[in-house]
Amino acid sequence: MVDQFDSAVLRDNPLGDSAKRNHIVYLPPGYDEGSQRYPVIFCLAGFTGTSWSFTNYDPFVPTLPQRFETLMREGRSGPAIMVMVDGMTGVGGNQYINSEAVGRHEDHIIEELVPYIDREYRTLGDGHRGVKGKSSGGYGAMMHAFRHSDVWSVAACHSGDMYFEYCYLPDFPGAIEGLKGHEDVAAWFRSLRAKPKLAEGDHKTLNALAMAAFYSPKPNEPMGIDLPFDRATGRMRDEVWARWLQNDPVRLVEQHADALRSLKLLYIDCGTKDQFNLQHGARILVAHLQQLGVKHHYEEFDDTHMGIQYRYDVSLPLLVAALSA
Repeated sequence: MVDQFDSAVLRDNPLGDSAKRNHIVYLPPGYDEGSQRYPVIFCLAGFTGTSWSFTNYDPFVPTLPQRFETLMREGRSGPAIMVMVDGMTGVGGNQYINSEAVGRHEDHIIEELVPYIDREYRTLGDGHRGVKGKSSGGYGAMMHAFRHSDVWSVAACHSGDMYFEYCYLPDFPGAIEGLKGHEDVAAWFRSLRAKPKLAEGDHKTLNALAMAAFYSPKPNEPMGIDLPFDRATGRMRDEVWARWLQNDPVRLVEQHADALRSLKLLYIDCGTKDQFNLQHGARILVAHLQQLGVKHHYEEFDDTHMGIQYRYDVSLPLLVAALSA
C-alpha cells in the first residue's frame, strides 16, 4: 500500500522537492486478520531509484514484495513489515543523510517516518527494526547504522558506496567534460531536464553533482553545490575533496565501532565484478571490522553492480531472524 506522508522536516527544502513522500508499506500475509506484531525493515533504493523501484514489474525479476512472499511461503523467512522509502530528490537520488543543498532526509526518516510507522502499524518497536539498501541505499544503511544504532537493530549494505577514491574519482573526468558549455551546475541540470532522455555520459556528471550536493554543500554556490574539482583544469580541489572523505564509511568505521557492536546483525555483500569498484571498498571496510572485533556477515558473489536483487534472498531471512530473536 502507498502511504503518502506530508513531511514537516522536508518542507522548504533547497531544491523545492515535494514534502509529500510516497512511501510504500508492505504488510505480510495475515496482517489484517489478527493482532500479531511484526519486525519492520526500512528499504533504501539506490541512486536514481525510489520507493516504486522496489515494486517495478519485470516478467523475469520478482519485485521485492514478491521475492519476500516466496521466502515466507517456502519457510526460509519469517514475516515482517517492509517500508520502501521514497527518497527521490531533484539531484536524481539520495544518500539518506542531511544536506544543506538537498534537505534533511536523514532527519525525515529518523524523526518522522520511524515514529509514524510504529504508530500506524503493528510493529514490535525498538529492538526489532532494521534498515537495508543497495548502492546509495547501502551507503545510507551503513551511515544510519553508524549514527542511529539506538533506532536500528540490524543493517544490510548491498554494494554500498565506499572508498571514494575508487568509486567516485573515476567519474570526475567525464563529469568535467559533461559540464563544458554550461555556465554552472544549475544550467547543466536545466539542460538535462530539457532532454528527452539521458545521453551517454550524463550519468557520470549527474552522479558527481549529486554526490557533491550531499558531501560538499555550500549555500553560496549554484544549487548549493561545491565541486571537488576545478571545472577549467580538472585539478582536484583538495579542501573540498577532504569534505567528501569525511563521509566515507571506511574512514568512519573506527569512530562508530561501538555502535556497530550493538547491532544484532551487520550484513555486507558486493559483487566481484562491480562496475564502480565497490568490492574493494567492501573489502577495506570488512578488514577494519575484523581489526575492531565487530561481528558481521560478509559475502562476495560472482556478479556486477546491476540486476542483483536476488541477493535479497540471502539478506532478508537473516535480517528477519535477527529482528525476531
